[in-house]
Formats: sequence, C-alpha cells, structure tokens
Amino acid sequence: MNRNLADGLRFLSKQSPRRLWNIAQVVSSFYVSKWTGRVIHKGLPISISFEPTTSCNLRCPECPSGLRSFTRPTGMLQETLFKKTIDQLAPTLSYLIFYFQGEPYLNPNFLDLVSYAAGKGIYTATSSNAHYLNDDNARKTVESGLDRLIISIDGTTQETYEQYRIGGSLEKVLEGARNIVKWKKKLGSKTPHTIFQFLVVKPNEHQIEEVKKLAREIGIDEVGLKTAQIYDYEQGSPLIPEQEQYSRYAKQADGSYNIKNTWDNSCWKLWHSCVITWDGTVVPCCFDKDAHHRMGDLKTQTFEELWTSSEYKTFRSSVLRSRSEIEMCRNCTEGTQVWG
Repeated sequence: MNRNLADGLRFLSKQSPRRLWNIAQVVSSFYVSKWTGRVIHKGLPISISFEPTTSCNLRCPECPSGLRSFTRPTGMLQETLFKKTIDQLAPTLSYLIFYFQGEPYLNPNFLDLVSYAAGKGIYTATSSNAHYLNDDNARKTVESGLDRLIISIDGTTQETYEQYRIGGSLEKVLEGARNIVKWKKKLGSKTPHTIFQFLVVKPNEHQIEEVKKLAREIGIDEVGLKTAQIYDYEQGSPLIPEQEQYSRYAKQADGSYNIKNTWDNSCWKLWHSCVITWDGTVVPCCFDKDAHHRMGDLKTQTFEELWTSSEYKTFRSSVLRSRSEIEMCRNCTEGTQVWG
C-alpha cells in the first residue's frame, strides 16, 4: 500500500463518531461565520499544538528559538498540565502536534507525553531537528505510538545544511533518520510515518532532487517541501529562493517583495485549532511565536471555558472584520481555507 495512503487511513481509523461530529460542527460554523461576518463557533478544536519546550540546540536565522529572541520565558512542559488538558480534550480531539518552538526531544518527558496521548487514540505528530535520535531514543519513539515524525533536513551536504541550521550536524540528522527506520523494521511497526521536511531557501534550492533521492535510499516515507517565512521580506532576503514556486514572496518591479497569496477576512485556524505553550498559555496560532495574543491560561481555566471566552470571541471577530488590524496576520500565508 502507498505509504501516504496508509498514513491517511491510520488517521481516519482514529476518528470516533464523537470526533467526526466535532469536525462537522467546527467546519459548518466556520463557513457560516465566513459568509455572514458574524462569529458563530461550535465544537472544540480538531487539532492542537502543544509545545514541549522553547529550548533549542540550533540557531536558525528565522526562528525565535534559534535567535534566542523570546520575551516569554524558556521552560519545559510539565506532565501534570499536559495530562489534565488532554483528559479534557481527548473525546473530541483528532490531531495533536507536539511542536511550536524549540526542540521537543530536549524535554526529558517528551516520549512519555506522546505515549499518554497515543493511549487516548489521538493521532500524534512532532517535528524535530533529529539531533537527539540516538539508538535508544529512536527505539522509544517507535514504541511510544507516535504517528508522524517530521525531520527537518535543509541540505544534503554539511556546507549547505549549516547555512540555515546553524550549529547543526547533517550526519547526526541522517544517523537519527536511519535509527528510526531501523527500529520500525525491527519492531515491525508502520509508525511513525517519516517525513524529510526540506525548507526551501536560496542556499539549498539546488538540492531538492538530491534530498528526494536521499530519502529513498534511507527509507523515509515522504519528502515535504516547505516555503520559508521571512520576517523582513519587503526589501528581499538572501534566503528567498530564485525558483518562484518555492517562495511565499513575489518580486515587484521596483525590486521590493510582497506576499504572493491574497487572504480574506477569515481564518480557519481560529475555528479548528490553537497552540498551547509549555506553561499553559493558549495563543491563536503558530504565527504568534512570542505569545502576544493570549487567549487564556490553562493553569487557571478549563479548556472549554477558555475556548468559548469573550477574549477568544473578540479575537475571532477582529479577524472577520479585518485581518490587517493584527500584526502577525500581515505576514501570514496560511489559515484562510479549511484544510489549507
């Protein structure tokens, strides 16, 4: 069976009648809100992102973790907070991403958290720079029940890789990937579905075909090509690719750059998902890296109280009125369409 198809069927197999009903409520209320311009919201999140930690071992140039530029504190997600939240959401939650900022494997309890969520029948995914996938961690990852593992690999030679993944070792990434593939075979496991994520930037765009070949050689299930978010893109950047299909930004006649995608005054992410930082703060989406738009605090509120609060309704209303009012939305090329 095609590996991508198998992964999709695995996701579908985890959807209970209650989760499917939740999806239907969220999707229908999103479209009603989009068409009427009024906030109508039913259901609980289909997907959430939980941040294991803000710590990271690398110094990637367009990442707040890498730049050490956070104003919010650095820390580790605690098991008690995580389990309390998952217990509240598990009956309706379809998809759980263990990632926001930082490197998940730096949290010593990370794989225990994965196992807990997997035991609730939730589809689980994470994104890692793969520097900590030694033999023991690779085995524990496969045993944890993790459904999807995204491995960031932004070059096929060390020289290219380290131009974005500053401080990283390509050899460690490849060793970690091979360890995961090895333990999947040894344990007879179909999971995790492995993805080489290639963030296409100017220094590495000539290696796209090479990374696909490398993935086949190692036994990685899929290669994902991702466009890069550039914070200061207007006057160009040495990271913007020459190949326009891999860039979020289009060059104008005067040499400046604009975001290519047009977006309307709606946002699917605000209806179906949210991000929970390591300390329990809930923010609307993954573009709010420094948690400026705080919808509530799970240390003092239940999730449902927070999700249906006046603060969340006000924020959703502001997006329906004008996304341009919100700073983080101005550099956003996502979120406008269902499944987009």
